[in-house]
Amino acid sequence: MIHLVHHSDYVAPAPARSQYQWNKNGLVRDLLRAEGDAFTWHVPEPMPRRWLEAVHDPDYIAEVIEARVPPAKERRIGFPITPQVALRSQVVPGGTWLAALLALEHGFAANSAGGSHHALADTGAGYCVLNDLALAANRLVEEHVVARVLIVDCDVHQGDGTASLTAGQPAIATYSIHAEKNFPARKARSTLDVALPDGTGDAEYLATLADTLLPLIEAFVPDLVLYQAGVDPLAGDRLGRLGLSHDGLVARDQWIGRTLRKRGIPFASTLGGGYGADALEVSRRHVASILALGSGFASPS
Repeated sequence: MIHLVHHSDYVAPAPARSQYQWNKNGLVRDLLRAEGDAFTWHVPEPMPRRWLEAVHDPDYIAEVIEARVPPAKERRIGFPITPQVALRSQVVPGGTWLAALLALEHGFAANSAGGSHHALADTGAGYCVLNDLALAANRLVEEHVVARVLIVDCDVHQGDGTASLTAGQPAIATYSIHAEKNFPARKARSTLDVALPDGTGDAEYLATLADTLLPLIEAFVPDLVLYQAGVDPLAGDRLGRLGLSHDGLVARDQWIGRTLRKRGIPFASTLGGGYGADALEVSRRHVASILALGSGFASPS
């Protein structure tokens, strides 16, 4: 049985002038429901304000919750922060937190949103408002749920916000494999960064992922992995620069799932990036990712 986390507030009305695909999370939910009854669905609570403020600047949290984010920050995020977007921004980190708890119980769980890895301490950026990965990791460690969390980021863009927000925390390690010349222009320093040249294809990507991630797992020995399963490394993605095929993306996630299961490491996934004119096509990529990650958990448990 695959455990999925979803909240109706993940699907917020699209703010004016926004190019972000606001219907993606609803399409992912609908496509997964159409797959049958191999899933157990869970509804998260919003992340409590004190945990948001433990990672992000309290003044910025107030701006988000009260939907009064300054225009300069909204431009950096990429869309206005309406009251509906403000609510969504609090619920999504709660979803990643719940997915992490479910993963510890069942081995794997997926949040049907999240992966907002560009959000920084006092501002959002790159379609990311609050950093659910850093928020969930910090809460897991501070509440002594686990001793060590590894955040594995396979989005085509570097996880700069996650690296910045968790820097100096020995209980949290970050790994990012991304296109070297893609956004953000100024990279942060993860525990391990793997920058790839434009057009990197399936074989080179998968070999590099194994060669670099396995030693980090062996050295850090995480109790839990939070996985940013961005599907924008696909060749032709509107905001990507890598050259993976659809089969390559599936192979990536099958390898991640198989590797972590083999070592007995629970893992929770978040959607991450995926961009294109056809929202349904992008959503199908995310669904294929979740199914690949959960392929070892499909039987009832």
